[in-house]
Parts: sequence; C-alpha cells; structure tokens
Amino acid sequence: MNQTNEIVGWREWISLPELGIDWVKVKVDTGARTSAIHAFEVEEFMESGVKMVRFAIHPMQEREDIVQTCVAPVVDERMVSDSGGHREKRYVIQTPVRLGQHQWPIEITLTNRDTMLFRMLLGRTALAGKFLVQADASYLFGQPVLE
Repeated sequence: MNQTNEIVGWREWISLPELGIDWVKVKVDTGARTSAIHAFEVEEFMESGVKMVRFAIHPMQEREDIVQTCVAPVVDERMVSDSGGHREKRYVIQTPVRLGQHQWPIEITLTNRDTMLFRMLLGRTALAGKFLVQADASYLFGQPVLE
C-alpha cells in the first residue's frame, strides 16, 4: 500500500456515499480492527441470489428524529469482541468512505451503538497505509455545515 502520511484527528466527519449518508461523525479508533456503525431494524434478505441487509441508522448524534435506511450486500458475518470483551455475531458490509478528498472502500460491521457517544468507529484496517493518527487533534478535514 502507498503510505500517504496524511494526518487524521481522533475524530473526523466522513460520508458514506453509496449508503446515502452525507455526514457522520466518527471516532478514529486504532484499538478497533474493523470499523463499526450503529445499526437498528437490521433485516437480512436475498436479492438475485445475493445475501443483502437492510438497516436503519441515526447518522447524527442526539438526533433520533433523523433516520437513514440503507441497503448493502453482506460480505461476511463475523464474531466481534467489543471494548468490554462481549462477543457478538455481526453482519459485515463493504462500502466506500469519503474523508476530505480521499475515497476508498472499507469493511463495516453493523451493531447497536445506541449507548455510545459516536455513531461510527473508523478502525485501524480502514486507516492502514493511508493515514497517521494525531491523538490530540480533531476535524483536520473540516466540519460540515449542518442544518
């Protein structure tokens, strides 16, 4: 992989264009191997022989009135341990992520993050070979103007 040596802060704003998510605040988490997003009303279904998943998210913190429904192919189902050591089986999807002018595909697990401060974690696999993390910086790629 090409090392860009681009620096990200411990929290950033990203978009997930193929899921229709314009902005979601992420915690950049080098302790998490895989990225994770808060998902609810998760429903598996088949489409043309492909396992798919439909799920809803609240992309904005503290705004349960904003709901985005997403659909994506399932690329895997994995047992994942959370920071408290609890293990759960999660759907894994792959979708492009956009951070500033950068866009690349990442894997994201679907889980209930209702009690967490951030709706999404951007894990170390998504960052590897692309970014270095500056632990005391935030929003190095700017912040969106939110309505």
